Amino acid sequence: MGRKRKNRTHLKGDIPTPVVGVPKSFIIKHGQVGASLTQLVRDVRKVMEPNTASRLKERNRNKLKDYLTMAPALQVTHLLAFTLTDIAPSLRIVRLSAGPTLSFRIERYSLMKDILNTSRRARSIGMEYLSSPLLVLASFPPASPTTPPHIPLLMKTFQTMFPPLSPQNITLSSARRVVLVSYNADHETVDIRHYVITVKPYGVSKRVRRVLEGTTTKSSSTLGVLDLGNEKDVADFMLRRRGEAGPDGGYESAASSTESVAGDDGDAVDLADDYVGRNNKKGQRRAVKLDEVGPRMELRLVKIVEGVPGKEGNVIYHHFVKKTKKEVAAQKAEHAAKAKLKKERREEQERNVQRKKALAKADGKKVEDEDEAANDVVDEEGEELDQDEGNFDHDDGKWDDDEEISEGENSDDTGESSADEEEVKRPAKKTRIKGKR
Repeated sequence: MGRKRKNRTHLKGDIPTPVVGVPKSFIIKHGQVGASLTQLVRDVRKVMEPNTASRLKERNRNKLKDYLTMAPALQVTHLLAFTLTDIAPSLRIVRLSAGPTLSFRIERYSLMKDILNTSRRARSIGMEYLSSPLLVLASFPPASPTTPPHIPLLMKTFQTMFPPLSPQNITLSSARRVVLVSYNADHETVDIRHYVITVKPYGVSKRVRRVLEGTTTKSSSTLGVLDLGNEKDVADFMLRRRGEAGPDGGYESAASSTESVAGDDGDAVDLADDYVGRNNKKGQRRAVKLDEVGPRMELRLVKIVEGVPGKEGNVIYHHFVKKTKKEVAAQKAEHAAKAKLKKERREEQERNVQRKKALAKADGKKVEDEDEAANDVVDEEGEELDQDEGNFDHDDGKWDDDEEISEGENSDDTGESSADEEEVKRPAKKTRIKGKR
């Protein structure tokens, strides 16, 4: 049997340093939710890529407090928590680490798979998610004295969720996706859409474009070559009307073709730089289209609260509960009293900790003094014992002639005691432990 080769799972090369100032997010589901809402969480993570935890796994024992505690260490700026209530699914957007917290009710939503199934052609999704999407805010009322105070805060929340756009530093090839956030003033809802940017030749019919771009079949023999083997004339392919099987059905001019990619000059742009795709070079005139890939959500703002969950403050806005100025002042006074009491308790706790540390330090000094005194007493007693032993040894230096030494029973006892001592001093056998050497 050959030697098993170890698979290298660590990253090779230099580890990329995180960009400072780019918002990062946690998108989680909280509590018991269904399969549809779980899939919606995955789809929203796709929208927020690459600055989100795409492979974050939630556990049933995880609490919302766990994510709030872990987020600052990972430089996470936003927390999006989906949960299922008795009325409808809800979404909370938490701005870390001081708030505010915006609570939404999800009126309607569609998953990415639903949007792709309804489209005429399936689209491969992959490389578009390596760069952040472009944020477009539409239909929000401008700032004015008549504008509700919660609208600017709502706009600011969505703006801070995505990286800021810098026209001087951005590259054209990195603009691959668009997130559209539009405000419906009649229903007081927020609609969210997700698109992929596609670029096509401008003013060219579909058949001409196929001739220019070539075929997209995977066959190596016909890759990039259009198959016209079933056509009698190139005009049969280029000028045939839509739905007609052959040239007997008539021809259409290129100017009247209904299959042109873009017939309006407003859709056409001149590329300022090279873009992804074939023949999309700098200076070429191309038609720009947006293909929706989902997910799609309709949100209703319910409440805006200061702080984060577990440390809520004043209620800035509530869609269903309206309070008078007197009630608002009373609520602010109550929150101020709670904050003052919390501060006093914290200061008292700090004083108690300092006092206990001082007492522990003083007790430690007392213990050290007692140990030193005990050591002095032991030293004095040791010196006295040494003096007595010295005197005893000095007296034993003289032989007593009257002392009788018997060699009978005493010698036998001595032999027995020496045998006992040998038995006692005999070293114990070492226990052998069975195992691999």
